[in-house]
Amino acid sequence: MNKVICFGEALIDFISGQSLLSDGLKLPQFGQYPGGAPANAAVAVAKLGGKASFVGQVGRDLFGYFLKTALQYYGVDTGALAQHATAKTALAFVAHDDKGERSFSFYRDASADLLFSKQQITPQLFDDGKVLHFCSNTLVEPAIAEVTAELMRQAKSQGLWLSFDVNLRHNLWAEGKADAGLVRRFVAEADILKFSLDEILYVLNDTGMDIQVYAQQLLSHKAQLIVITHDDKPLQYFSRYAQGVLPVPQVQVVDTTCGGDAFSGGLLYQLCQLNDLDSFCQSDTALQHTLNFAARCGAHAVTKPGAFPALPVLADVIDNKGF
Repeated sequence: MNKVICFGEALIDFISGQSLLSDGLKLPQFGQYPGGAPANAAVAVAKLGGKASFVGQVGRDLFGYFLKTALQYYGVDTGALAQHATAKTALAFVAHDDKGERSFSFYRDASADLLFSKQQITPQLFDDGKVLHFCSNTLVEPAIAEVTAELMRQAKSQGLWLSFDVNLRHNLWAEGKADAGLVRRFVAEADILKFSLDEILYVLNDTGMDIQVYAQQLLSHKAQLIVITHDDKPLQYFSRYAQGVLPVPQVQVVDTTCGGDAFSGGLLYQLCQLNDLDSFCQSDTALQHTLNFAARCGAHAVTKPGAFPALPVLADVIDNKGF
């Protein structure tokens, strides 16, 4: 099977749980989970039975060693996971409201993942690769954005497809909001695109374009498949040959931390079994089958807490268990 190569941040998600009452003071409790959107996607592919590698950097600290061990435990190739001698592993504290929706507090200033350099990109990174998958969290600072662009350029020259899960985290950007123009430049270079509805509306806010016009513009350039999710509401998809709306499974939500990454992983797992993306996109039946599979992966993940442990194995989704 062809390999999915995921680039970006691996970090610790400290996820809120029940509070502990001590001397009358309510003490929030947080569980330590391995996470980071591209790392989650890599594990999602591997747990389904696919081949995945992770390219990035963590610290040479207890959190970095924990993340490397966790990725390896789930079968992800960590040969391109570096450990910085002095910079620390990034941390994210994730709180939940009564509906399971998340709010994030990141500790990522000069963290190891942001210091990954162009010099660390080698031809061997792309061995057996079919797709390079990345997210917008490696665009938040100029240096790491340049590394992302170079990695994309080299992957494209090796014949890999580019997969971009926009995955905006506004509080990671210096201005407190994502640079929509910069995000659009990276969107324009990708073959496979995933947005949430909020994300695509934000990216389009200053352009005057609606979603339909933007999708057709992207498809006339490089994009071959665009997916727009909207929580538990039907997803939209666009290819050069078909477009449509698909319902998604309705489940009892426990934690939405990894739902989108599970969807991406399920989609990439399916696409990596193809030889020709263009021919696949010509079949609306094949598109719907693959997107339904990805949606089941996402639905399974939100019924469990955390990231890596919540991701499905193939048996969890092939027979629609619980959906």
